[in-house]
Amino acid sequence: MSGSGQREDETLIEMTVTDDISVLTDFRTPDSAGEDINGSLLDNNSITDSELPGNSEIDKHAQSKDSVFFWDGSRRIDFVLSYTEDTGKDAEKKAERRREFELNLQKSGLELETEDKKESENGKTYFVKIHAPWEVLTTYAEVLNLKMPLKADDLKDDSENILSHVLKLFKLPQEVMYPEPDYFTAPFRKDKQELFRTEEREKFFTPSTRNRIVYYILSRCHYGEEEGKKKFGIKRLLTNGSYLDAYPLHDCQYWKKTDERNCERYTLYTHWAKFTRFYKEQPLDLIRKYYGEKIGIYFAWLGFYTEMLFYAAVVGFFCFLYGWITMDDSISSKEICDPNIGGQIIMCPLCDKRCEFWRLNSTCEPSQYSHMFDNVATLFFAIFMGIWVTLFLEFWKRRQARLEYEWDLVDFEEEQQQLQLRPEYESKCTEKKKNPVTQEMEPYLPATSKAARFCFSGATVLFWIALIIASIIAIIVYRLWVYAAFASIMDNNLALKPVSNLLTPQLATSVTASVLNFVTIMILNFLYERVAIWITDMEIPRTHLEYENRLTMKMFLFQFVNYYSSCFYVAFFKGKFVGYPADYSYLFGKWRNEECDPAGCLIELTTQLTIVMAGKQIWGNIQEAFVPWTWNWLKRRKARNHPQNLYSRWEHDGDLQTFGGLGLFNEYLEMVVQFGFITLFVASFPLAPLLALLNNILEIRVDSWKLTTQFKRPVAAKAHSIGVWQEILNGIAILSVVTNAFIVAFTSDMIPRLVYYYAYSQDEGTPMSGYIGSSLSVFNVSDFKEQSMPMENDMNVISCRYRDYRYPPGHEKEYQVTMQYWHILAAKMAFIIIMEHVVFLVKFFVAWLIPDVPSEVKARVKREKFLTQKILHEYELEKLKQKLCNKNEPLSNDKEFIATKGKVALSAAM
Repeated sequence: MSGSGQREDETLIEMTVTDDISVLTDFRTPDSAGEDINGSLLDNNSITDSELPGNSEIDKHAQSKDSVFFWDGSRRIDFVLSYTEDTGKDAEKKAERRREFELNLQKSGLELETEDKKESENGKTYFVKIHAPWEVLTTYAEVLNLKMPLKADDLKDDSENILSHVLKLFKLPQEVMYPEPDYFTAPFRKDKQELFRTEEREKFFTPSTRNRIVYYILSRCHYGEEEGKKKFGIKRLLTNGSYLDAYPLHDCQYWKKTDERNCERYTLYTHWAKFTRFYKEQPLDLIRKYYGEKIGIYFAWLGFYTEMLFYAAVVGFFCFLYGWITMDDSISSKEICDPNIGGQIIMCPLCDKRCEFWRLNSTCEPSQYSHMFDNVATLFFAIFMGIWVTLFLEFWKRRQARLEYEWDLVDFEEEQQQLQLRPEYESKCTEKKKNPVTQEMEPYLPATSKAARFCFSGATVLFWIALIIASIIAIIVYRLWVYAAFASIMDNNLALKPVSNLLTPQLATSVTASVLNFVTIMILNFLYERVAIWITDMEIPRTHLEYENRLTMKMFLFQFVNYYSSCFYVAFFKGKFVGYPADYSYLFGKWRNEECDPAGCLIELTTQLTIVMAGKQIWGNIQEAFVPWTWNWLKRRKARNHPQNLYSRWEHDGDLQTFGGLGLFNEYLEMVVQFGFITLFVASFPLAPLLALLNNILEIRVDSWKLTTQFKRPVAAKAHSIGVWQEILNGIAILSVVTNAFIVAFTSDMIPRLVYYYAYSQDEGTPMSGYIGSSLSVFNVSDFKEQSMPMENDMNVISCRYRDYRYPPGHEKEYQVTMQYWHILAAKMAFIIIMEHVVFLVKFFVAWLIPDVPSEVKARVKREKFLTQKILHEYELEKLKQKLCNKNEPLSNDKEFIATKGKVALSAAM
C-alpha cells in the first residue's frame, strides 16, 4: 500500500451541496481539523513544496524533473495548472481568483505542489501540480458511477478466426493489444470497496480515470463572487487569463523509455503511431486505457471504416479496370473519333456570338475517357455500394456493441445525461425549478429565452447556407462567362494546338471552376466554424452531449451544402435546362446555361468530385500534421538548448499543442464528409473508395502520430458510441441510393444508349452504330436569334447539330421533342423506381438479418448482471450476520464512518 494511502485512513470527508454543484470540503486530518487552511497558502496563491504534508525534507535534486510524480516520488501528478504573474491592472484580481480557487481545491481534498518560477525554463511561469488522493478518487468514482473491476471474467472467447495464422503479419503482440485482463465490473460503491480489486491502489484507478475525476472537480470548483454571481470552473479561469493552461501529463517521453512505473505513451508510439506500422492493427484497448473511451471509439470506428473500404475499393478498381479495358470497344467513342462520322458533324456554338461552330471529333479523347466511368459497370457498382453501405453500418453496430460491453459502457447513456451537466449551463441559468425525477431544485432556461435563442441560431445558419448558395451561383456565372474566353484563346493560340484534343474549353472551364470552388469551400469553412461555435454557445445547451449534437448538426448541415452543392449542380442541373438553339435558356436573363459534352456530363462530375475530394484530403493531412509540428518546433527551439534537469516534464507537455474539445469533432466531420463523397456520387467515380482507403490508411497514422507526439494529453472522456454521427451516416446511406439512381439515369448516358439498343437500333450486327447521330438534333443556322448568332462562320455552315431529341427544321413539329425523348424519359423514371426499390429491399433485409448485438455479448452482459447481483446479495447477507453477532455491542452514530476488515478506508455516510 502506498504512503498516501496510509494517511488517508485518518481523513474525514463531508459532502455539501452549493447551487447543485457537489464539492468535497473539510479534507483534513483530525489533528488539524481546527487549523485554518488559509495559513498554508502563500501570496502566489498556492502552497510550496515544503508546506505540503511529507514534503518538508524532500531533496528535489534526488528526482528527475522528467518524472510524473510529486517530489516525494509517491504521489502521482494528475493535473497541472500554469500561470505567470501579471503586472497589468487586473493582476491583483487574477491572483485573488487563483488563491481562492486553489484554496477550494484543497478543501475538496486535492493535494497541490507548486513549482516556483525560478525553476521554470523561462523563469516566468509557475506550475501547480495536482494530486488526487485515494479518498477523493473513491468518492468521485461513486459520484460518477464509474464501473470498476469486480471479478475475473470467466467467459472465454473461443471464437478462433480461421485466417488468424494467415493474418499474423498484421497482428500486434498480445501484451500491446490486451494490456489488462478481462474483468466483470460493477458501479463502484465506496461502502463496499472491499468487493473490488483494490489490492493495488496505485493501479486500481488508471491515469485516464484519475485525470477525468480531477477535471470534473476543476470544472466545478468555485473561486469567488463577481457582480453578485458565484463564479466557478477552470474554463472561466483560463478564459479570463488567471491561468495560462490546464492539462494532464503524458506518462513518459514518446521516443524513449524512462524509469517510470508505466510508459504507455512510448508503447503507443512504437506500435501504433509510426508510419511504418501502417499495415498493423490498432491497439484499441491500450488507446482506450491511455486516452479514454471517447478517443478510443473514434479510432475503432475509423479502423473499421477503413477495413470495409478495402472491399469497396477492390470492386471499384475492377469496375474502373473494366472501363479502361473496353475503352477502345465503345461504338459511341469510335463514331465521335471517326473522321467520316464525327469529323463530318458540325456542332452548334456552345456560347453566344464569340464561340464558333466546331466539329464533333474535337472531343474524341474526352469521350474515350468518359467511357471509363460511364459503362455498364457503373450500374453494377452503384447497386453494390448501396448494399455495401448497409453492411458497413450494420456490422459497425455489432462492433460497437462489443466495445460497449468490453469497455463497460452498457449503461452509460443514462449516466451521460444525469452527470454531464455543463458548468456554463449552471452558471448562466439563474432561474431554478424542481426536477420531477430527482425532486431537487436545478437551473433551467425559460421557454421564451430558449425560443428566442433558437430563432436567432436558425436564422444565422440559414444566412450562411444562403451565402454558400450565392457562392455556387457566382461560380456558375464564372463557368458561363469564362467558357467563351477559353474557347477564343484555344482557337487562336497556336501553342495550345498540340493539346487541343485533350484540353478542350469544357475541360479547362470545369477544372478551373472546381479549383475555385475548392478554395471557396476552404474559406467558408474557416469562417463558419467559428460562427457555429458562437451560436451553439449562445443556445446554452444543458449537457455536454446536447452541446455536441447541436454543434454537429449545424456544422454538418453547412458542410453538406458547402462540399456537395457544386457536385449536385454538375450532376443534376448542368445541361438539363439549356433549351435549344432557337430558344436558349439564360441565367438571370444574361448568361446562357451550360451544355454537357456530347459524351455526357459524367466526366465533368468525375473531375469535380476528384478535385474537391482529393484536394480536401491532401489539405487536411498537411494541416493536421504540419501545423502542430511547426508550432511545437517554434515553442521548443530555445528549450532544446537546455539540459534535461532544466526542462521539466510539465514544461515539456505545456509546450505541446492543445487537443481541444473540437479536436475529435473535426476528425469525425472530415471522415463523414468523405463518406458522403464515396457514397452520394460514387456512380460517377468508382475509384473514389480507393482514394478514400489510401487516405484513411495515412489518416490513422497521422491522427495517432499527432495525438501521441504533438498534442497535450487530452482529458479522458467517456462515450458509448459515435453519437449523432451514426444518424448522419444512416441519412447519407439512404440519400446515396437516390442520388446514384438519378446519376445513372440523368447524368450518365447509359439509359439513352439502352433505349436506342432495344428500340431504335437498325443494325443487328452492331446495334449501337448510329447512336451518336440519333442523339443529336439538326438546327437551321438561319433560325438563330440575333443575340445567339455567331460572329464568324468561316465554314459557311448552313445547319448544325445539338444534343437533344427534337424534330428537324421543315417538319410539321419543327423543334419539338420527339417520341424518342419521351421513351428515354419514361425509361429513366422506371429505372430510378426499380433501382431504389431493389436496393432498399436488399438494405432492409440485410439490416433485419444481421442483429445489432452479437449473441455472445448478450450472454456476457447477462452473466455480469447476474454475478454482480449475486456478489452484492452475499455481501449484504454476510454484513447482516456480523451485525446479528454483534447485537450486544453499542451501535455507532448514523453519520459515523465504519472501517471494515482493514481494507476499506472509509464508508459513505448513511
